[in-house]
Amino acid sequence: MPKTIDGSTDRVALITGAGSGIGRATAIALAEEGYQVVLTGRRLEALEATRREGGLLENTLIVPADIGNPDSVNELFCQITERHGRLDLLINNAGTNAPGIPLEELTYAQWQRVVDTNLTGAFLCTQRAFALMKQQEPSGGRIINNGSISAHTPRPNSAPYTATKHAMTGLTKATSLDGRAHGIACGQIDIGNAATEFTERMSEGIVQPSGLVMSEPRMDVVHVARAVVYMASLPLDANVLFLTVMANAMPYVGRG
Repeated sequence: MPKTIDGSTDRVALITGAGSGIGRATAIALAEEGYQVVLTGRRLEALEATRREGGLLENTLIVPADIGNPDSVNELFCQITERHGRLDLLINNAGTNAPGIPLEELTYAQWQRVVDTNLTGAFLCTQRAFALMKQQEPSGGRIINNGSISAHTPRPNSAPYTATKHAMTGLTKATSLDGRAHGIACGQIDIGNAATEFTERMSEGIVQPSGLVMSEPRMDVVHVARAVVYMASLPLDANVLFLTVMANAMPYVGRG
């Protein structure tokens, strides 16, 4: 277990999109493993709900932020540095989607919103994490990106989401390579049908490549959180570069 600047064994983890779903479950799981978690997301009330419902410490650092905005990310990391002096783990989890409409009907604003959150936000947080992880003592850390099965096998009418998640895979590989000399490991978890607010429509019925609408199985989001905890538990000389966790009966293998 790495020691922090003051010699303790407390590890600091930042989770983006921590106000709901996978981000909330992951923050709670990491706190149970002894991490001091930093919660960020757009909505203060949702972040406070994560702290309250997860039984986190009252002084858990909560920083509302728009991770697609460089100034907002800078302020986030300034607060992390001021409070903790280091960062051992970054979970690039925040994500959004565009309406499931034909590609030619998407507006530029809808496209840009997905790119800003899913890709630019992950890059900006990674960039600031790199700077902090390189200079802290001891140096190094780990970054885990929330990819998606859609990065490899898209759903219909998902161009912005699929494009950004495909790009996330490239960011993961580049980050892993660039961090190698500095003790910074980077991996990606690709998730299929975790039971969150984001996937509620899947149980009701979702369009398949054939044009049919069918419901899809989902899995408890706790399985995702446990997988992230495993990835984070490795020493920095080992890394899970890519991991897929999915509802076993969902249409993925052979999709389309």
